[in-house]
Amino acid sequence: MAEAYFPVGPGLGAEENFLSLDDILMSQEKLPGRAETNLPRLAFALGQGAASGDSILEGSKLEIPLWLAKGLHDSKRRIISVEPPKIYKEAWRTVFSADANVVDLHKMGPYYYGFGSQLLNFDNPENPEIAQTILQTFISRFRRIMDSSQNAYNEDTSALVARLDELERALFQAGQKGLNDFQCWEKGQASQIMASSLVQNYGKRKFTDMDD
Repeated sequence: MAEAYFPVGPGLGAEENFLSLDDILMSQEKLPGRAETNLPRLAFALGQGAASGDSILEGSKLEIPLWLAKGLHDSKRRIISVEPPKIYKEAWRTVFSADANVVDLHKMGPYYYGFGSQLLNFDNPENPEIAQTILQTFISRFRRIMDSSQNAYNEDTSALVARLDELERALFQAGQKGLNDFQCWEKGQASQIMASSLVQNYGKRKFTDMDD
């Protein structure tokens, strides 16, 4: 029986894939911002007013979803400005550089890597530091995640997985599936080892890029 839904992976870097449920959910995460001009009749739509005709005044603080912030952000017209959420600011970057493995990423933001990459769409002097911290956090946590996925066979991993962001959870599940497939193959319960869907999708994306 064919699956009703074939999971689509998230986009890469600063680009979203709106066929991906993960990217759709990630785009709903809110950003702190500020109105750089008067925004007529937008207060209700942005959750800032009780009536549809209310306006947002210049200088007002905002909390708006990522997808809307990207739509309103225009460096030439200066409609809104945004700032990084606290987990991407200097104080938390210091924590990550000290020991990224102690942070409960899912509690702080379930789409830490994807959302952080999207922040690079906005003009911010801290963008290089944010990008570097995201990269180093992934590198420092990746080995522990994959080691755990390979050494926790048939064990309760709920406490570990609860602290991972959605990308890390997908990697952990891929590692567990790979281990389970290998165990089945080793016992003669499978005819062949299939490549992970993450690897297959990466290969397809790579060849597509080469054709462009």
